[in-house]
Amino acid sequence: MIRFWLPVFLWGALMFTASTDVGSSTHTWQVLAPLLRWFEPGMSAARIDRINFMVRKGAHVTEYTILAILLGRALLHTRKGQVRRWSWGVALMAVGLAVLFAMGDEFHQAFVPSRTSSPRDVAIDACGATFGILLMTAIYGLRRKEPELS
Repeated sequence: MIRFWLPVFLWGALMFTASTDVGSSTHTWQVLAPLLRWFEPGMSAARIDRINFMVRKGAHVTEYTILAILLGRALLHTRKGQVRRWSWGVALMAVGLAVLFAMGDEFHQAFVPSRTSSPRDVAIDACGATFGILLMTAIYGLRRKEPELS
């Protein structure tokens, strides 16, 4: 069972670290601006700001997509080593846990001077988690339709 929950906790720790000053907009801007200006030397600061914003929101979607998939995977495995059948209950639980994590993450960011807390980010995170579970549902649905090998 630990092998299914350990990735959840490690990913959560990585996400928590990213919600400190290390993942602030200023820091991502300092990495992104030189890279973008290497491709287009005359790029304005306003355009870099817009791209930085989109990259950061895309990161929210991506990290919560991954978190929800890891949660869904972990929730499918019981303490006795059995695998539960995929269900919408498992899916909702995975999304719910991901959203709770998002709310806690935004609460944490309210106390980090270089970060801001935003309900909009929780909504974006919820969309990412939902996408991850829909992706997982599609994968499990495809698995069930495969013919069994004798």
